[in-house]
Parts: sequence; C-alpha cells; structure tokens
Amino acid sequence: MQRALTRTQTICPLILSGGSGKRLWPLSRQANPKQFLSLAGKNSLFQETITRSSGGLYARPLVVANDTHRFLVAEQMRELGVEPQSIVLEPVGRSSAPAAIIGALLAAREDVDRLLILLPSDHIIENAAAFNRAVQQGMVAAQQGAIVTFGIKPDRPHTGYGYIEVAPGEGPVLPVSRFVEKPDEVRAREYVDSGRYFWNGGIFLFSARTMIEAAEKHCPAILAACVDSIANASNDLDFLRLSEKHFAKCENISIDYAIIEKFANIRCVPLDAGWSDLGSWTEIWETAKKDSDGNAGRGDVRFLKSSGSYAHSDGGGAVSINGLDDIIVVATRDAVLVTSKAEAQGVKDVVASFEAEGRAEVVFHNRVHRPWGWYERLALGERYQVKCIMVKPGAILSLQSHYHRSEHWVVVTGTVEVTKDDEIIMLAENQSTFVPLGSKHRMRNPGKIPAFLIEVQSGSYLGEDDIVRYEDAYGRAPKA
Repeated sequence: MQRALTRTQTICPLILSGGSGKRLWPLSRQANPKQFLSLAGKNSLFQETITRSSGGLYARPLVVANDTHRFLVAEQMRELGVEPQSIVLEPVGRSSAPAAIIGALLAAREDVDRLLILLPSDHIIENAAAFNRAVQQGMVAAQQGAIVTFGIKPDRPHTGYGYIEVAPGEGPVLPVSRFVEKPDEVRAREYVDSGRYFWNGGIFLFSARTMIEAAEKHCPAILAACVDSIANASNDLDFLRLSEKHFAKCENISIDYAIIEKFANIRCVPLDAGWSDLGSWTEIWETAKKDSDGNAGRGDVRFLKSSGSYAHSDGGGAVSINGLDDIIVVATRDAVLVTSKAEAQGVKDVVASFEAEGRAEVVFHNRVHRPWGWYERLALGERYQVKCIMVKPGAILSLQSHYHRSEHWVVVTGTVEVTKDDEIIMLAENQSTFVPLGSKHRMRNPGKIPAFLIEVQSGSYLGEDDIVRYEDAYGRAPKA
C-alpha cells in the first residue's frame, strides 16, 4: 500500500561529525579534525553543513558526534545561532550505519514517517541552492519508502571514490543498478565516459520508518544495540550520551555495506553542485582559487618560479615555495608537512608513524580548545612550561589541584576571579597570583570581554593528566 505523502514535511538533517581527517594533517588533528576547520571559506566545514541544511526545507539538526568533540560541536553551533534538536554522543567510534539508525530511532519518537537526510559534516558543496533543489526532487521517492542517494556528477576519472551505476530512466530520480567499489583508472575512465555512473558522496535521504525496517531486515543486531543504547542513555548538560555498554556492541560498519547495497528500493538524484569531500591536500588545491601558474594558498605564503603547488600557513610563519612544481607545504605552529601532490594520500602513513611513537602532534595543536576557552603552549623546558590562556566571558574552569606543579598567573587583558583554597580574589590587567602545589584552585571570567592570562608552570611533571577535578561546570569531574 502506498504511503500518504506529506509534501510540506520538513526534513531533519542528520549530521555525522565523527571523522578524524588524517590525510589533512598537520592542520587536522584528532582533537580538532577537519570538519571543525576553515578550509574553503570563513566558516568551518561543519558550520557550512549546518548552514546549508537550515531554512524552510529543514527542521532543527540532529548531530551525532564523537564524545571528545562535544564542546567544539556546541560552540560552533552557538556561533551560528543554531539550536540543535539534539547532540548525540557516541561513547566509542563506530561507522555510519549505527549513527543512521540512532538518528532514525530518535526521529521516530515524534514521527515515524519523518524524513532525514544523512550528511557528512566534512564535505564542501559550493552551490547550496542546487543541492537543496536536488533534495526536494528526492522527497517524494523517500516518502514512498525509497532510500535516495545523491550521485555526484563526475568531472574526471577519480579512483578515490566509489561509484553508483544508474539504470535508464526519465526524470530527476533514477533507479540504481549497483554500487561499485573504488575502481582503477581504466575502469574509472570507462565509468565517466558512459554517462551512467556517479560518485557516491555518502549523502542519503530516507524516512525513519524505512531506515528502521531496513535495519530490522539487514542488520538486526546493530538495531538492537542502538535501541538499547538509547533506552539506557543519559542527559549530560546539552548532550544525549548513549550507553557505552550497549553501543559498543554495534558492528563498526558503514551504512553502505550494512544497508544500502542490500536494500532493494534505492533511487539516485544526480547532483552537480560543486561537491568535494576534501579528502586530501591535493583536493584542497583542486577546489582553491589559483594564480596564473596554478598555485594556491592560505595564510602568509608566496610562490617563486613554481607552478601547480599549494601552501598553507596556520601560524607557522612565512612560507615560500621557490623553483618547485606540484608540491604541497603546510606549516602550523608545531609541525610542517612537505609532500608531492602525487603522494598526498600518503599523509595518513605519516600520521601513523607519529602515532606509533606516541607523538602529541597527531592529537593536539599548540592551541587546545576547552569548553571555557583555550590554552596555547608558548614555551616548554626542563621543569617549566609557559602558556597563554583565554577564558570566555562568563566561563569558569574546574575546581582542581595538582600533585606535581605550581602555577603563576599574570592577567594580560580583562578581569578574572581566582579561588585558592578558602581565598577568593579579583585580578585585573597586569596583576598576578601564585598557586602553590596542592592548592585547590579555579578561575572565572566575570566580565564582558575575553580574559587573557600568561601561566607559568613549574614542577617535576607538567602533563595535562596531573589534574584532580573536584567540581566542574562541564561535567568532567568524577561523580560522587
């Protein structure tokens, strides 16, 4: 029986934000991956995804995020003035199938026929109007029980993407014949020349009912684990924290393998909207505005007697490329990458080698974001460390102590309220205080502008794990 259509129904954006973006190191790190970076404009890729899926066609977004990134997600949505339907925290990393099912289950609580559009948060789509027209074209098919994918119109025989083959048909919504794994260059060229193949961009439109019924048939164990993880979830500030015990039982599998390639009723809407998944520095170069020699860059960069190259300086000083072609240079405050464009996909192997050595550069930048602001390391030596700290207006750090270090705080800008054991003092610009080893302390910014401080640490151990939290406004202190 055909389902009744609700043509005015808004679509719930289901935004997946759990990736790590290793191929874009050193700019992308585990604690601040590529979706939260500004790579193709003023806003981050995550913010661009939120903006693109806002407006009359869409309901409030549902975000599925890594627990580690929860405050980045909340802060970047706050900057846009967008209130999410929910920010769902995955306690362990899993691929897109569990996230899609979690989204469908949550949406079904209000309306089992609610449409959802699954959106990776680390893609770029230059023409938002064309994207939204394609989404509207797929709505009726999704309301009738299809899972609609959006096939990216290929502009070259790319070997890094999976392909979708469509069957002959009329209109903007085409039946799907099959999904094809990443091909070699010969097959990729055949696919592009045929006109029947599109890149698989990982964007899917479906109803909550359709996804739940598909999961019941094709991956019932994952569905059961997702149901239990929601039933045993807990609210943590503005986040919905899934049960780790139950969510960990989910297989680590993509929605493509778990459901899409097994589902009978798949439809494809061709999409020509300037899409890229920015999966490597070569693709960053491809989407960037270039000079007459084919060079592109961001930050303090310049090119001399060079062509076809890309340079990016993110606080890493002036970068010059002289007499070299087809290379990539990325400089941050604590790391520099130099690679040929041909080997740019191999950056993940560089990251793997650093991970094997336990290097912090794969996890954090010098500037580390926290829910109350950020800190940035300025100097590190034997038994001392110097940091710059920014505390947002109204924000407060946890009440904490240290076993191995003392701290000296100097206020540079703004005002902070400092608690030291039973003492509370106010510090303004150019004032300072000393926090002895073992003292229970915290600081708060009671002002209207950000407060900046210089912190000098001294002691036998200066690691971030030398923190004993007693109280915390952001839920990071141990529960009594």
